[in-house]
Amino acid sequence: MNDSAPTPGDLAALLAAWWFHYDEWNPAALRALMTDDISFSCASDTGATDYEDFIRADLHGVDDVMSWKENHRSNSPYPLRHNGTNVFPTGSEDGELSFTSYIFVTKIVDGRPHNVSSGVVRGAVRATAAGLAFSRVDVVLDTQDSVRYADHPVRAAAAEH
Repeated sequence: MNDSAPTPGDLAALLAAWWFHYDEWNPAALRALMTDDISFSCASDTGATDYEDFIRADLHGVDDVMSWKENHRSNSPYPLRHNGTNVFPTGSEDGELSFTSYIFVTKIVDGRPHNVSSGVVRGAVRATAAGLAFSRVDVVLDTQDSVRYADHPVRAAAAEH
């Protein structure tokens, strides 16, 4: 990356703003964090949850992404807190910085935080005239039960290669 490329700190701050403005539903601020040609997807890791229709998205273009996000947010609890953690760059190509992070989501039940979901977020950001913005965000929520890693199909497939 060159000196004008986004830093890991820039990336972490942008992701924090993304989740904050979504949770508090600040649509103008959230929109400002997206490129016009953004791609956004969301699904569970199994594709078979009771709420798959609510979370599933495969969208292209800022208008479609904002429309889905508004509907999704309107039908979600408040307060809702998305926490993007372990954010790190994974590559740089064609002026975009790709990244991966974890997501951890809570809501309040009986006056206490209650775990809603966790998962992995992958995406890309690039510099625009307005500043750094997301060009791609892909969310995969954890829904499968945890097992010993040595017994997990991902581990078994990696061991075969």
